[in-house]
Amino acid sequence: MKVILLSIGLLGLGIAGIAIKIWAKKDGKFAGTCASNNPVLNEEGQPCSFCGALPDEQCQKED
Repeated sequence: MKVILLSIGLLGLGIAGIAIKIWAKKDGKFAGTCASNNPVLNEEGQPCSFCGALPDEQCQKED
């Protein structure tokens, strides 16, 4: 029972942390949403498959 309560508490803490991050950010947007901005994930310098942004550009899908 203690393990279940602890896991629910930690899960709730994580969700609260994400909610606080969204609330604290301007317009509720996460920075660097394109994987092409991450050099670890995109070692070859390919454009983002979602929006077409190159690694040195910002995400082009602004909602």
